[in-house]
Amino acid sequence: MTHRIISASVALALVSLAACSNDATMEAAPAAANASGYSVPRTSWGDPDLRGMWPIINLISTPFQRPEEFGTREMLTDEEYEQTQGRLAARNERYEAEIDNNKMGMGHWAESSLSNDAARLTSLLVYPENGRFPEMTARGQDIAATLGSSWGREVFDRPEDFDVWDRCITRAMPPSMFPFNYNNGIQIHQAPGYVIIRLEMIHEARVVPVDGRAALPSQIENWMGESRGHWEGDTLVVETTNFNGIPGMTNVGIPGSPRGNYATTKNMKITERFERVSDDVINYSMTVEDPEVLTSHWTARYPMVRDDEYQFFEYACHEDNTAVRNFIETSRYERAQAAAGE
Repeated sequence: MTHRIISASVALALVSLAACSNDATMEAAPAAANASGYSVPRTSWGDPDLRGMWPIINLISTPFQRPEEFGTREMLTDEEYEQTQGRLAARNERYEAEIDNNKMGMGHWAESSLSNDAARLTSLLVYPENGRFPEMTARGQDIAATLGSSWGREVFDRPEDFDVWDRCITRAMPPSMFPFNYNNGIQIHQAPGYVIIRLEMIHEARVVPVDGRAALPSQIENWMGESRGHWEGDTLVVETTNFNGIPGMTNVGIPGSPRGNYATTKNMKITERFERVSDDVINYSMTVEDPEVLTSHWTARYPMVRDDEYQFFEYACHEDNTAVRNFIETSRYERAQAAAGE
């Protein structure tokens, strides 16, 4: 509890610091053209300016893992893209019909979006080249067999039978940077020496120092890991280590997610790149290395599209949520009834 309170206090303090980056006293410096010819805006202290709201709602129709029929092809054809657009339009029409009739069905979960060019992607995964999640090692399979989650477990007896997303603690990394059916907001703040990546899902804030400070000792471990950033030209590169090894990687939660639980370890390393290529687009990529449990690293890539009208909504979930208790009570009841019947 003390660890979480201290972590939350530090995050809140740094988010408050970052908020000053929008103050009128900190006007943006002149932009500088990058290799592609786009003039990346600068903050008043000279860093490339990534500030803004970059929700990834445009990706909710793009599978995480590539359907096998596409092979190594990263983009849909025009015909396939039109079919995707048609499915999204039909879904949105059904949602609007429910609203017009003062009705909200249980299937009305996904945030409404008509995809842009992001929907042309056959998957978020781009490496391995077939867009398929790499195989786990024998050690990874052993760890995965012990992981709990409401996504795939049928017997529940204790809180540890649920993952940390079930328990409203964290969505963890790497899933936190991938879309879900709702709460897809990502907002970037900046202040001298810091970039803050604010997430709508589970209302977390990733604090990324970019002032060249040394990494923390390996004994200091966090749910979301510990990040250090640096600039390579106009591109923000963020390296994250010091994971506590507890969450594991459960399903990302979007179409095409690998089924089942996927293990992570304390030695996982995540490298992200944020490259602003226009006023409204940041090209984002993530590479995950965890050789103890994965036979290969993997890389995902997608465009973040700016939408400053997007608003965060409260993530009204907390660690003592009643769903965990209800799952356990129901599971025990069903097993008792089955035993009595036998």
